[in-house]
Amino acid sequence: MQIFRGFHHPQLASACALTIGNFDGVHRGHQAMLALLKNEARHRGVPSCVMTFEPHPRDFFAKQHQQPDLAPARIATLRDKLNELAACGVDQCVVLPFDQSFASQEPQAFIEDVLVKGLGVKYVLVGDDFRFGAKRAGDYAMLDAAGTAHGFDVARMNSYEVKNLRVSSSAVREAMGRGAMQEVAQLLGRPYAISGHVVHGRKLGRELNCRTLNLRFSHWKPAASGIFVVQVHGLADQPLAGVANLGIRPSLDPTDVNGGRVLLETHCLDWPASLGAEGGYGKIIRVELLHKLHDELKYDGLDALMQGIHKDCDDARAWLAARI
Repeated sequence: MQIFRGFHHPQLASACALTIGNFDGVHRGHQAMLALLKNEARHRGVPSCVMTFEPHPRDFFAKQHQQPDLAPARIATLRDKLNELAACGVDQCVVLPFDQSFASQEPQAFIEDVLVKGLGVKYVLVGDDFRFGAKRAGDYAMLDAAGTAHGFDVARMNSYEVKNLRVSSSAVREAMGRGAMQEVAQLLGRPYAISGHVVHGRKLGRELNCRTLNLRFSHWKPAASGIFVVQVHGLADQPLAGVANLGIRPSLDPTDVNGGRVLLETHCLDWPASLGAEGGYGKIIRVELLHKLHDELKYDGLDALMQGIHKDCDDARAWLAARI
């Protein structure tokens, strides 16, 4: 999949079949939409294209109004969103910066400057609640009329349901907030995962005899948090079982090297000897969060923290053993 920041690139195809959205999580509803998009693109002989935004529009407005509660909890980092879009077979993705200029663009200008002149759309697929342009003034009827005027087809996809539940990013966030990871996997069509480069931390795990692999979650408000049973991909031929803490680590000094940042800290229950003590750093790994053990806890001192970690490891082994 080709990825473009903005649409002023000579490598962009001169025509495409397009869908537009935030695609946070790339859940099963998104996947159904992308399958339809690819089919329509193939019929027209043009590449399939996704237009998405960074930051999330609601992040932008929350910051603008100084109301952080308006920002949605983030399911996936941009890296993971792009990886999932690529896995769905999308040909190209345009990531637009959602800023004041874009937020104030009139709907008709968006159609003419972005869709027609910028991307050369031949087909546009949107969700049933799609709105666009300044003050969300643009709707499906306006887009459909523009398609007639400019010579591109417009289609709208209705909601996608699993077990009578509308699949949406909001539903995924709600299930993640409850720690219902099996329900999350049903909505996503796969286990929830976070990927990235392993970064250096405070090295406290060495003192606790509990070495960890640290991934930064590049948003301040993850949809899930707490202690999880996980599987780690990318370090060995087979996934490695582990325990992970997703959050801000309330038992640690906030001035440490990663203080204030959301981290996914993963301890592998059995570390492969072939990797050596430093073998994880710099590698790109994917960590699947399979089951939530409990919320983050603040421990009174390192001894209590060590006892808590050992209990989490025992509980993780018991949960994994029950699955066999």
